[in-house]
Amino acid sequence: MVLDLDACIHSLYQRQLLAESVIKEICEKTKELLMSESNVVHINAPVTVVGDIHGQFYDLLEIFKIGGYCPDTNYLFLGDYVDRGLYSVETMSILTCLKLRWPDRVQLVRGNHESRAVTQTYGFYTECMKKYGSAQVWHYFTDLFDYLTLSVVIDNMIFCVHGGLSPSIHTIDQIKVMDRFKEIPHEGPMADLVWSDPDPGREEFAVSPRGAGYTFGSLVVEKFLHENRMDHILRAHQLCMEGFQVLFDDQLSTVWSAPNYCYRCGNLASILEVGTEGERHFNVFEAAPENERPSPSEAQRALFSNGIPTGLFGNSVSTTHAVGSNGGSGGNGGANGLSYLTSNNADPTQDTIHYFL
Repeated sequence: MVLDLDACIHSLYQRQLLAESVIKEICEKTKELLMSESNVVHINAPVTVVGDIHGQFYDLLEIFKIGGYCPDTNYLFLGDYVDRGLYSVETMSILTCLKLRWPDRVQLVRGNHESRAVTQTYGFYTECMKKYGSAQVWHYFTDLFDYLTLSVVIDNMIFCVHGGLSPSIHTIDQIKVMDRFKEIPHEGPMADLVWSDPDPGREEFAVSPRGAGYTFGSLVVEKFLHENRMDHILRAHQLCMEGFQVLFDDQLSTVWSAPNYCYRCGNLASILEVGTEGERHFNVFEAAPENERPSPSEAQRALFSNGIPTGLFGNSVSTTHAVGSNGGSGGNGGANGLSYLTSNNADPTQDTIHYFL
């Protein structure tokens, strides 16, 4: 039986799940395609850049309505396609089909949630079990994650990555020779690329409160851009209440594409349109009207699920409470629960999601 990608894409646009056997074939073919891509994929503008989606499938469809459908619009997706939201299977299915159908017009960068350890905790594994009755679809997609590229460069001027920079990486060429075909390690340059965050209050690198990756400041960004003869760093990974953030005298931007994150944060989202002359325009949007509002318990699971994967985070974050698989207060939130800094009367999501996306 010949795989009909156009039929698959049409079915997904109609909110219909693909058969398990079809997903298996799509993932196998996409792995073959991705295997030939470099760790640093070079593309040309114009291109529309999308940040975190996190299983918010109806908002992804809204992005296509706003930015245009493939293949009329070139898309660069910066990772974190799954977890948190209720439709990670549909989201990953449509993106994989689009990549396979128009490989030169769709680029998929790996995020920190494209990981076996993280997806077992934050919803994707459970969703696959619920929708297909087994873990096979989860296995197909998580095996595919190992083949996703780590970064993209637009017009040799804009460096695009999910998280940020690493003290172990000074040049683009160092990224090109890394072994990416594996589960994201707990530490090292590959982990830094998907976990690190900019910090406007710093100049250099510092230990990240996430427990993985680093925070980095203005001097780090300036030096990386100078060393690689580039103008801008473009990344995702952090919730922006206004949909985007620009830092360090317009040398770095964060694009966030999951509106009303976890169906309760009330934030705006954006996509970034990069033009042929290097111009950048953030197209800001609200949550899609088709979104079904989950019950309070579903929303809580989307945020906290079962805690943090054991061994992925240490005990580096000070805590006043811990929410996760063990519940209760105190404890070692790094291994057994989700730790956050907040007062007893504050909404924990506003403090937590900045660190544990």
